[in-house]
Amino acid sequence: MSAPVLQIILGSTRPGRNGAAVAAWVERAAREHGGFEVELVDLAEVGLPLLDEPNHPRLGRYEHQHTKDWSATISRGDAFVFVVPEYNHSINAATKNALDYLHNEWADKAAGIVSYGGVSGGTRAMVALKPVLGALRMVTVTDAVNVPFFTQFIDDDGVFHPNDVGAGSLTAMLDELARYTDALAPLRRSEGA
Repeated sequence: MSAPVLQIILGSTRPGRNGAAVAAWVERAAREHGGFEVELVDLAEVGLPLLDEPNHPRLGRYEHQHTKDWSATISRGDAFVFVVPEYNHSINAATKNALDYLHNEWADKAAGIVSYGGVSGGTRAMVALKPVLGALRMVTVTDAVNVPFFTQFIDDDGVFHPNDVGAGSLTAMLDELARYTDALAPLRRSEGA
């Protein structure tokens, strides 16, 4: 049996962003964890325009190729880690837009959140994201990662080096994601049947 697919969703699309270093760290740790087949999904590369589908996403009647491609990408995933910045006490628009494009593709999948920012470590982005994930029938795991003043952990080569607290939090979150992904597998199979 193959390992479940964990997709790490890099939410920041801003030019010159530092969030890519955080996402690369999450990707490395997830590969080392060994419980998943890991894919990094960069919303800057996906390039979704502001939601432009005429039909409700629940119907799955997509008219645009970018939506069909996005649906195929997310359908491959069994679990997600959202790596999100905090903008103005909330999640960034690109992350919310990407979530809103789809509905059924997200359902019955576990989700973890890695947030980053200034003094709050992106906590308010995490708080804003959780009800959105719940509305899409995702199960957000309790363990999470908040990285305050995250740029202090990025070296001159652009590599993120977490402190012990961040590394331990990420390991705990990946362990919990693996448990929930396994527990939710029967629901995903029944939806696909």
